[in-house]
Amino acid sequence: MGGLRPKSGLNRMAVARRGCRPRGSILGLLGLVLATATAWDVASLYCSFSSFCECDFRPDLPGLECDLAQHLAGQHLAKAVVGKALKAFIQNPAPSKPLVLSLHGWTGTGKSYVSSLLAQYLFQGGLRSPHVHHFSPIIHFPHPSHTEQYKKELKSWVQGNLTACGRSLFLFDEVDKLPPGLIEVLQPFLGPSWVVYGTNYRKAIFIFISASTSLSLGACDFSNTGGEQINQVALEAWRSRRDREEISLQDLEPAVSRAVLDNPHYGFWQSGNMEEHLIDAVVPFLPLQRHHVRHCILNELAQLGLEPQEEVVQAVLDSITYFPEDEQLFSSNGCKTVASRVTFFL
Repeated sequence: MGGLRPKSGLNRMAVARRGCRPRGSILGLLGLVLATATAWDVASLYCSFSSFCECDFRPDLPGLECDLAQHLAGQHLAKAVVGKALKAFIQNPAPSKPLVLSLHGWTGTGKSYVSSLLAQYLFQGGLRSPHVHHFSPIIHFPHPSHTEQYKKELKSWVQGNLTACGRSLFLFDEVDKLPPGLIEVLQPFLGPSWVVYGTNYRKAIFIFISASTSLSLGACDFSNTGGEQINQVALEAWRSRRDREEISLQDLEPAVSRAVLDNPHYGFWQSGNMEEHLIDAVVPFLPLQRHHVRHCILNELAQLGLEPQEEVVQAVLDSITYFPEDEQLFSSNGCKTVASRVTFFL
């Protein structure tokens, strides 16, 4: 693999020299060190021992809430859970543990979109910030036979970057596809009672995104971890004529958590992260109905600087497959292919 290289914070043990503003007695220490240390060492030392070092962490929660309200269709639970968890975490000057979120739901429902918005509204450099680290199993952990090597590299990468800056964001995509046992090396960084020498890690954020796989359109044959349970609850709510916004986190969280624990192919299986309550919040993304997809199409046209075009909207809606077979209720790929379809039908 040639060394671990997350997709963001690309090819260096990310450390920022801007945004770290010395205060108080730390000035004297930095003055002594500056004569003999590099800027990287100074930033690392200061970020490790000072609670004031935020690197390029510039949270804009009102902006995030506005963007989610305007562009994330059909996800009242995800908006509420993410917003509440982030607000409580950021407003706490001394959190006891990192914020750990686990995102679940079908393809195209907004999981990757939300994670990218978090980077955009929490860090000055967005996804290009050296403190935002995006891991993909296909890119970074492609060979299950190399799991032990990956464990060493991942632990070293995370600890090195947290030593450089405690305010770091780690995104793990398609957790279902991670080699079994890999995530267990992260346990020392996720909980409140662990001590990692020289590492200021309690202000970090870890986001785990479940993979989204294809489904059988002949019946309700969902298979991605947590997606089956979420889709089934949404379908039952519709069949019982219950308003979608009445679906609560309590309706979904226990079943999703159990599905994660029982799935040997899921990255958290036997890692202890669920049993030890290291996951702060399970974030469910509901399947999208036709009117939610319409919302995505209109957003895409607006992004292109175009007025709403009903013929284009209708063509895109009609080109998408829906499930279950009888009800034709939910988009089989959410809004994932909306952009390409809009371009095709223009």
